[in-house]
Amino acid sequence: MYHKSCGSIAADYYLLCDMEKAWGIVLESLAAAGILITIFLICSLFFLICKIQDNSKRHMVSIYFFFLLGTLGIFGLTFAFIIRLNDRTRPTRFFLFGVIFALCFSCLLTHACNLNKLVRGRKPFSWLVLLLLIVSFALVQVVINIEYLVTMLVNQKDIFLNMSPENTNKDFVMLLIYVLFLMALTFLVSMFTFCGSYKSWKRHGAHIFVTILFSIAIWVVWITMLTKGNTVLKKRSWDDPVVAIALVSNGWIFLIMYIVPEICFLTAPLKLGDYPPENDFCQPKFIKQTIGVDNRAYTQDEIVQGMMNDSTVPPTLSTYAPLTS
Repeated sequence: MYHKSCGSIAADYYLLCDMEKAWGIVLESLAAAGILITIFLICSLFFLICKIQDNSKRHMVSIYFFFLLGTLGIFGLTFAFIIRLNDRTRPTRFFLFGVIFALCFSCLLTHACNLNKLVRGRKPFSWLVLLLLIVSFALVQVVINIEYLVTMLVNQKDIFLNMSPENTNKDFVMLLIYVLFLMALTFLVSMFTFCGSYKSWKRHGAHIFVTILFSIAIWVVWITMLTKGNTVLKKRSWDDPVVAIALVSNGWIFLIMYIVPEICFLTAPLKLGDYPPENDFCQPKFIKQTIGVDNRAYTQDEIVQGMMNDSTVPPTLSTYAPLTS
């Protein structure tokens, strides 16, 4: 078919270039900009790895990498909601939406759990444990979505592909229950990062807290509009724009509130108050000096005690004088 703004393309793709309904062009522009910035941040992350002085921060690179991949998927998925719902975009929307957000919130939850150890002066998780936590948290949503799609496409394919808008929206939101649980759990865990003694790590917890807070607000609005608001307003044509706006908004929140500040602090130099003195994985020089002082004091006490026990050598004032190095 021919469209005056798009030329000869299929009707399902009109919103990508329709000047009369400009929301599609605006959102795809924002999504494309988000994709470019995310790719730039991924390249910057690999460039900064060799400049990270702190092992605890170096272990978090895996979190940032998978989070950026999830953010890249969020911006890319926006195009599946600008293109009209059809037999190809429906399974894509149902599967990728929950999986991508589960990956992002799993990264935030893993980071929050690691910070809860750091703010209390404990040894952080290794990079392998962090990676396993991310995969474990996200894998649950993958299993849920695969089970749903296999069931619907194999046993009820015609019903699934021709589902009414009301049932489509209800099933779409029901598939995201686990993602909502991840959001709530991450919000709760991030609050505990403010209870530790080491303030420099609390800054990272604040990034997660603010990011989750804005994400919850976005999700409450778009779920309310998708399930109730558009029905009350009798604006069924607003369903796709609402979800697409939520995707782009959440993607930019992830970039601005979390990943950009985290990368900025990634190569910050170590501070003496970042770690407790007893943790030898952080301040070996400080510990070495302390042990040297303790050993010196012990040697003086041992010499004095030996002289006092020796009956042939009477104690004098010089005996108790401190040893000089």
